[in-house]
This record gives sequence, structure tokens and C-alpha cells, in this order.
Amino acid sequence: MAEHTLQSIAFPVLNSDQIAQIANCTKVAPRHCRDGETLVATGDRVFHFFIVKSGEIEILDCSGDEPKTITKHHQGQFTGDISHLTGGRAVFTAIARGDCEVFEISGEALRHVLNQCPGLSDIILQAFVARRQLVRESGNFIGLRVIGSRYSADTFRVRDFLARNRVLFTWTDLETDPQVGQLLKEFGVTEGDTPVVACAHMLLLRNPSNERLADEVGIHQALEQTVFDLLVVGAGPAGLAAAVYGASEGLKTAVLDCASPGGQAGSSMRIENYLGFPTGLTGAELTDRATLQANKFGAHLSIPTAANRLSFENGYATLDAGSAEPITAKCLLIATGAQYRRLEVEGVGPFEGRGVYYAATPAEAAFCHGCTAIVVGGGNSAGQAAVFLAGHANRVLLLIRGDDLNKNMSNYLVTRIEQTANIELLCNTKIKQMVGNGHLQAIEIVTGTSEQRRTVETPAVFSFIGATPRTDWLPAEVERDSKGFVQTGGAVAQSPHWGLARAPFLLETSRRGVFAAGDVRSGSVKRVASAVGEGAMAVQFVHEYLKEM
Repeated sequence: MAEHTLQSIAFPVLNSDQIAQIANCTKVAPRHCRDGETLVATGDRVFHFFIVKSGEIEILDCSGDEPKTITKHHQGQFTGDISHLTGGRAVFTAIARGDCEVFEISGEALRHVLNQCPGLSDIILQAFVARRQLVRESGNFIGLRVIGSRYSADTFRVRDFLARNRVLFTWTDLETDPQVGQLLKEFGVTEGDTPVVACAHMLLLRNPSNERLADEVGIHQALEQTVFDLLVVGAGPAGLAAAVYGASEGLKTAVLDCASPGGQAGSSMRIENYLGFPTGLTGAELTDRATLQANKFGAHLSIPTAANRLSFENGYATLDAGSAEPITAKCLLIATGAQYRRLEVEGVGPFEGRGVYYAATPAEAAFCHGCTAIVVGGGNSAGQAAVFLAGHANRVLLLIRGDDLNKNMSNYLVTRIEQTANIELLCNTKIKQMVGNGHLQAIEIVTGTSEQRRTVETPAVFSFIGATPRTDWLPAEVERDSKGFVQTGGAVAQSPHWGLARAPFLLETSRRGVFAAGDVRSGSVKRVASAVGEGAMAVQFVHEYLKEM
């Protein structure tokens, strides 16, 4: 998208009829603001959406040492970005300038406008998405600061958590940034305190847990104590699709995930075979749009919230998620997906997060500039990672245990790999051991039946081997296959846990009213499109089950 086009989408001007439509829909009247009045402050947990009737509103980046003007909204323009719907803290400060009149609209009222006025919804949502894209592409916005060593597993954990949850931040590397000493002095911390998360003078966290970080930056949204129609466990493509369809069809819907929205697909740097996107899209783009849709329709997202134990009481599903009170729902959808298996290699433990990674995104790619990167695996995820990393590393070695890359990888990716000069395929090859001093420095690989050995210097190994389902929190009455994937439909019709005269719905588990969709389901296709389809389909079965209740 051309920059001038993105700018026009990001900063549209509403006409008088459109403003009147919003005023009528929300029942708000304009109010006068004094010059210099702060309408939104960076870091606010609750903040409103403003439309300028007269005067102007200045938008400032206050996350750095000195405030910087980002833009000024004039008559007919409006403030805000996706934080209005996702529940995150405000990332900018908004100041009234001159003789200013505004329409002030709450988050709940804004969601009402988005659902009742399709034309206005398109304009506002497109502006929100475009504004966040402009900020990411500008390179000028600081956001949160993460200060820590590239060789620290905790620094990587913090960066990875923020990146996966699409939080704007800047990383200062202890090893390479010349200003790190001055920054540490300004914040009154030492290298021993790192990783440190800071935002101007409003927030300073020393090596926070993911849970603490989520609470402080506004990612985590507590679920209200009520009985939900549908509780979705897992916010990958299947879970987000169910959230969108469930909430849009009037079901009181909640979604939780232990880490971040998007699942495995969320960390993919290029999805080229998803219907309707001929030029491809990243997993982050797909996740951003799906999360925004779910929030638009009123789904309740809670991240990070882990599913610890599932039980049943009076026909309802009761989930222990570590919160003060259990979460209760009439129906539950298991959409927790699968995770890549850990590398079983001598010496791997100390290097996880310090050279061994299970995703390939810009956060990890930063560690292999000018070096050799190793990718392990023969599926589509490994292929996408190899192609992406080839644009950052001098050389990429793709290691597979078999002798045919076409066995488990889509043809278009195989062709892309063959045509990329700095990717080398090593068949019948595995990693024997890893070595390094505090961080990964080299690996030993063996090739062929003769196990010919070779040492390769590398700072980064990316593993995409097999997958294990996230089902350890499920009770015995939700049956799984020999590999731990959840069984559904005909596979559980004869289960002793079933006990109903009717046959299970296609995506229903051995426990009535509990469904499964996406990669966690036994026999699933393991593709983004099929996961989205199953998530949408599950909502139809939820409606059928609720009729029975």
C-alpha cells in the first residue's frame, strides 16, 4: 500500500452527516475543552474516543525523553487506535488545542457504533489498523523500552511475549547499544536488574513475569463472573474464528489463551495459500485482524490466562484458570492447538532462548544477521522459516531426517527453497550436540547412515519438529487418541462417557457440550484455513446444543 494512501486511510475526515449519525447513535452532545486540556494520557487504562467538532487535538508520543508531536486532528477527524477495542493502555497522549469542541465517546458506545453503522465501522476500523501500521513502519515511536542482553533467556522471553501480543516496544541490547549505560543510569538500574521494562517515567519493571507484564501494560483483561454461552480455550485461528462467529451471533463469548493470540500461525512470517490473499499475509496480520473482529463484536478476550483444570457441575463446564473464581460456561470449545516438540539434543537446555528457538520472527531473526542459521524440520512451518531467515542470515541450513522435502511440505515452498541461493538442504541429517559459553556458538551434525560428523558455527537454531497437543488440562471423560489429540464425532459415538441417544455432532467430544477445533483435534488437516473453518462450524453446533438445553 502506497504511503500517501495509507495516510489518507489513517486520518480520514468525517462529514457532518456522519458525525450526526454517530452523535445520534451514542446520544452524546459536544463539549467544550480548554486549551491544553489532556484528553488522553499515555498509559491510561480507560480512555475515550474523540471526534473534533472545532479546534484541534494534538497527538503526542510521550514514551521517550521528550514529547514528540505525531499528528494533529482537525474538524471531522477522530482520535484513537486499536487499543480502544483490545483493552490495552493508551499509547499516545491527546491534548486539546485552542478553542476546541469535541464529541467524547466511551469504549462501549464506540463498539455500539461499529456494530450498528457498517459504513462508519469500515472507516474507523481501517483508520485504527492503518495508524498502528504507520507507527510500526515509522521506526520513530519508542513505546515501551526493553533493556537487556541478547544472551539472556529472560530478555528473550520478555521480548517474545510483547512481540507476540503486538505491544509496541523498543529493545536496547546490553552488548551492542552505545547508549545503554546512559539509559541504565537514567532509570536508576544496573545490568544485574535487567531485563528492565520501562516507559518514560510511568513504568519500571525489573525482570517481570509474563503475568505481571500483561497486567501492567494492559494486555490482560479479567473475565467477569458470569455464565458464558461459549468459552473458547485457545486463541489461535480456530479459537478466534469461533469468537468472531459466536459473539457476532449473540452468544456471550469468552476466549482465553496462556500466551498470546494467533497460536503457531501467529508467528508465521508468510502464509501464501490462505484463500483470498494471493500475495500472502503474515500470521501477525491475520491475528491482528481476527482479534480486532472478535473485540468489535464484544467477545471477551483474556490473555495470558492458562487453563489448569476442567470439570463439570450441573451440566455446565467449569474451568480453573488460576483466577480467584472458576469460569463457568454452557458450552466449551477446546482450541488449544499444538506446540512444537523440544529438540532432544545433548546440551540443548541452557540454550533455549539463548540460541534455540521455536519460532522465526523478526525478534529471533535479529540474532543471525551475517551468520549461519539452522532450521530443523520438513513441514510448511520449517519451509516458511527457512525462506524468511534467508533474508537475514548469510546462509541457512535446512536439516531434515528423511530424504525427500516434498513428503510433508507444500510444493510452492519446496520450489521457493530450491530457488533461494543461500538455503542449503541437508537430508538424512540431525543435530548431535550443541556447545557454547552462555549462549549457542556451534552445533555438531551427523549425516547419513555412516553418521558423518560436521561442526557448524551458528548463533541460532530454529526447530519445527512434530507437534504435541495442549491437552494435559482435560479430564478423562474428554477422550484423546494415543498421541493426545482430542477425539470428536464418530470416533466417540460408542464412548462410555457419551450416554446420549443422539450421535455426537461432528466436532463434539465424548463430553456433550464440549467441542474441539483446529490442530488439537484428532484427524484435523493442520492448515490455517481448515482451523478457521472448524472454529466457525463449531459455533453452529453450539447453537444446536443450546437448543437442547
